[in-house]
Order: sequence, then structure tokens, then C-alpha cells
Amino acid sequence: MEIKYLGHSSFQIKTKTACVVTDPFDPKMVGLKFPKTEADIVTISHHHHDHDMVNQIEGSPLILDWPGQFEKMGVRIWGFQTYHDKKKGEERGKNIMYKFECEQISILHCGDLGTIPEDSMLDEIGETDILLVPVGGTYTLDAAEAAELVKKVEPSIIIPMHYGFPEGLMKELLPLSEFLKKIGTEAIVPLDKFVVKKEDLLDLEMKVVVLSS
Repeated sequence: MEIKYLGHSSFQIKTKTACVVTDPFDPKMVGLKFPKTEADIVTISHHHHDHDMVNQIEGSPLILDWPGQFEKMGVRIWGFQTYHDKKKGEERGKNIMYKFECEQISILHCGDLGTIPEDSMLDEIGETDILLVPVGGTYTLDAAEAAELVKKVEPSIIIPMHYGFPEGLMKELLPLSEFLKKIGTEAIVPLDKFVVKKEDLLDLEMKVVVLSS
């Protein structure tokens, strides 16, 4: 499996059988160029234009923007309804967390998660190998809340997303460094892509992987 960070909350996840893209964004909102990308499956955590620009994706993908259970081309997907804020959606609406299972690896993409889910939901989601978690605050979990979620989920790999960067247009988002300080792993060299097999995760001590966009 290969994971690339397209920026903001968007990732490209390639398996032997399929390509998944999460939360494609409008470059005019984010301040990053969105690369030309084909996909078999696109997941949309919520309908804000920094997360739902499916016209950026080439091909004729299956587009998922609601909770439920799905399967295509060897990828099993579960969508879990959560909230974009701490007031049960009163401020920013609902959010969908998507769990992917493929090649014996489970990935949880949190979308614009605004509050830590109840333990009962985390139990329903189950074991997670790779956690894609927002850390920038304001619209999502902040650094401290993201670190708390990590403790609850206990993934093997943590990949942060949805944070501020110098050339970005969302100046209200905290930089990645705040999360890295909070979780105690400040010196991390960003990778262009993360390639992983299930056996790589066996008995692996939890670590943070930073991907360049």
C-alpha cells in the first residue's frame, strides 16, 4: 500500500487493486495546488469546498459522502457520522469518518472531526492501524485533542493533516509543530510517500509519519 498526502485533508491511497482519494479540495481556499489525480473511490467527509471538490478528480470514481458500509475493488469502507464542532453540528454541521480496510491494513480518515467521539463509537470502529487525524484546531481537533484521540485509538501509525503552513490561506490553523510538540516527536523528516505492508506494522511501536504535500 502507498499513501501520498495531496494536502489539507486529502490523501491518495493506492492498493494493488484500487486508488482511493479523500477530501479533494479547492486550491483557491487552501492555497495549495491540487495535483491531477485519478481515483476509483472518492470519500467526502462533508460538503465544504476545501473537502468536496470532486471535479478535481479524473475518471469516473465511486463518490461516497454519507455514512454506511461499502465495498469496491477489494477495498471495504465504513462511514461513521460525527460532528464538525463541539455542539453536535449546530455550528458547522456533520462530519463523516471513513475507515478503509485493504491488504489487511485498516486506515481511519477523521475528516474535519470537531470533537472526540464517544468511546462506544471508537469501539464500533475497532482496531485502526493508520490514523489520519486533523491537528490544526479552529475547525477541527487541536493539537491537544488530537493527541488525546491518538491515546484512545492506539494506532500503529499517526499521519497528521489539516494544519497551517506558511503559504496556506487558512492562517487560523495551528502549524504542525504544535502537534509534534504535544505528542513528543518534534524532529521528523517528511516523506514524499509512505509505503507499508501489514507485516511492517506487527509489533511496531506507535510512531508519527509526516508526509510532504
